[in-house]
Amino acid sequence: MKKVKSSNLGYPRIGEKREWKRALEQFWAGKLEKEDFLKQIEEIRIHHLQKQKNQGIDLIPVGDFSLYDHVLDTAVMFGLVPKRFEYGGGKVSLETYFEIARGTKGAVASEMTKWFNTNYHYIVPELGEVVPTLVENRPLEFYKEAKQKLNIEGKPVILGPVTFVKLSKGYNENDFKSVVNQFVPLYAKILHDLQKEGVEWVQIDEPILSTSISKEEVALFNDVYQTLREAAPNIKLILQTYFESIDNYQDVISLPVDGIGLDFVHDNGQNLASIKKYGFPKDKILAAGVIDGRNIWRANLNDKHSILTQITEFVSKEQVIVQPSSSLLHTPVTVKNEETLDEVLKGALSFADEKLREIVILAKGLQDGKTSIQAEIDESTKAIQALNESSVRNNKQVQQAIQNLHIYSVNREADYKVRQSIQEEFFKLPLLPTTTIGSFPQTQEVRGQRLKWRKGEITTTQYEEYIYAEIKKWIDIQEELGLDVFVHGEFERTDMVEYFGEKLAGFQFTKFGWVQSYGSRCVKPPLIYGDVSFQEPMTVKESVYAQSLTTKPVKGMLTGPITILNWSFVRDDISRYDVANQIALAIRTEVEELEKNGIRMIQVDEPAIREGLPLKRENWESYLNVAVNAFKLATASVQNDTQIHTHMCYSNFEDIIDAINALDADVISIETSRSHGELIYAFEENTYDKGIGLGVYDIHSPRVPKVKELARNIDRALQIINPKLFWINPDCGLKTRGIAETVGALKVMVEAAEHAREKFLVKEEL
Repeated sequence: MKKVKSSNLGYPRIGEKREWKRALEQFWAGKLEKEDFLKQIEEIRIHHLQKQKNQGIDLIPVGDFSLYDHVLDTAVMFGLVPKRFEYGGGKVSLETYFEIARGTKGAVASEMTKWFNTNYHYIVPELGEVVPTLVENRPLEFYKEAKQKLNIEGKPVILGPVTFVKLSKGYNENDFKSVVNQFVPLYAKILHDLQKEGVEWVQIDEPILSTSISKEEVALFNDVYQTLREAAPNIKLILQTYFESIDNYQDVISLPVDGIGLDFVHDNGQNLASIKKYGFPKDKILAAGVIDGRNIWRANLNDKHSILTQITEFVSKEQVIVQPSSSLLHTPVTVKNEETLDEVLKGALSFADEKLREIVILAKGLQDGKTSIQAEIDESTKAIQALNESSVRNNKQVQQAIQNLHIYSVNREADYKVRQSIQEEFFKLPLLPTTTIGSFPQTQEVRGQRLKWRKGEITTTQYEEYIYAEIKKWIDIQEELGLDVFVHGEFERTDMVEYFGEKLAGFQFTKFGWVQSYGSRCVKPPLIYGDVSFQEPMTVKESVYAQSLTTKPVKGMLTGPITILNWSFVRDDISRYDVANQIALAIRTEVEELEKNGIRMIQVDEPAIREGLPLKRENWESYLNVAVNAFKLATASVQNDTQIHTHMCYSNFEDIIDAINALDADVISIETSRSHGELIYAFEENTYDKGIGLGVYDIHSPRVPKVKELARNIDRALQIINPKLFWINPDCGLKTRGIAETVGALKVMVEAAEHAREKFLVKEEL
């Protein structure tokens, strides 16, 4: 019998201990020469391929590795460099590549936004300025590298043309089909060249098929892939979907490709139901994504084998490839380095390397029968059961609170207009008040002191004295700058989710469980593995100290329940919505503690609400209702003169404008500077009548903006937003920026705010 193949869709780029991140940042800092940098990167890339080969994966992805972002990789492969960057044609240089991603002193970086409903950010391609051309066949180069270096017959991975254009900007939606057709000959050339090289398998990612798309767009897929099929008839072309089920199942399985990749983890059972109802073509491969590519829990191999068995009632074993539900980009690299974790928890974990092993086991079980993997099935069942029966997952007090949620009010005492009047009198802020989002630069010294404290090299008292000194330094800087509302700087925090997870029951942290968020920015999501509950005040001490140093209001800074949920690896044995409400009740207690201790502005950040939207529009309302309720559950118990702020990151806000309003926050700040015009449009089309700050400069780019840039952004916003409601702030926290550029940019921001106030007052007098 033909062997059941195992496959992977993509491997984490960052390395077991973030070797990739360090190489990038040393290169950007000028501490690593270009030649040495590229050599280090090649070694990392080759090591990743070797690990997959050693695990026994049959179809190893090549071309999934990136120096920053795979969507940006696709754009530069087609020479899509915005005109504001100096580019003379031909293969895009490494320097230009990073300029597009990070910006320059004279040119703003390209916009960045969320990759579907994940916490990974991609660089948005800008179309319309230049005609796309194939300037390098990137998949071919990576295929040749794997073959020459490791004798691996790799499976090139390419972001498909329809999804690529869908994720881009700079064209009229009415021209969508013609824009896609500009790229089709370029993709055909890529495939033709791969075929000439002898490539057998190619994975083309089209996750847009898992969203709500029109019948016309489905028809476009047929035209596109018919052309690509003709360009490389000898290649086995797998059209890969992930993150959800596909609505247009019958149309998709009829597309002119050799295989269809489906997600059997995040599809709510719909993909399997479609196979049972409509069958599957006998002349196609089914790439079955049965191992979760987005979470870190060990697979119940008995359940996974059962799914595969059900599939093979309708699809022959010879047609099935076993693989993860999506790229493993979204998981940490390996559990083996987590030497300090509790053994019960560790036994229930599976990161990228362990998931590859699960895939190989399941492929063997499908081929040789369940008894051939019974020992592995028993092992996984025992490990999962041990965690489910542990005390941390059986907190009766928390479970009782969730059953009695109705006793907690989710509405403020008065409506916004009443609160606004009370708060104006209480705070006496100027027109167009200035503030920042929360964090200030975390210098090498700050990180070094934290590391010394964690290692026991300095005492807790010494560490707290250091943190207090940093807080005082930045309170003084804010006074000198003339900001109106201060923050304490968050120097005690490594990450906005990790910090709270360390102080709440039900969370655990890894040592090397990093995943890429954007560029070299890696985050270490906490593991929500048990019932979540408040234990003791988490932010009160630092906030109260900062407030004691100034007469200006200092915001208490918290992370909201939905962001903590979406930026964590969440237990999968109960509803995510129950977990969200557990977190909300814990944050509610912290909000009340801050208020009791004199902190009357409290910012509860929810940057991840939009990214959690289900890919199917019909599921948005139920998700947003839960998200809004959790936020209000966390914030509604304060007095009318306590001002609740929130913050959100890059998103298509027109999708959730009603939910933003329903949060009933007194002030919302939104990260917008890379796409300022688009966001303003959302507020032109939808009325928003509460306090709002549309970020006036981009903190992700290492440059100090000009006053005229900020003035332009402010003026544009004030055309549609009442100046009495408008706040002026950067578009995100300043943790990753240097001190000089932070102070310089904030000085410019305050100056721009002063000019805007003067203009408004003159206009009022006229």
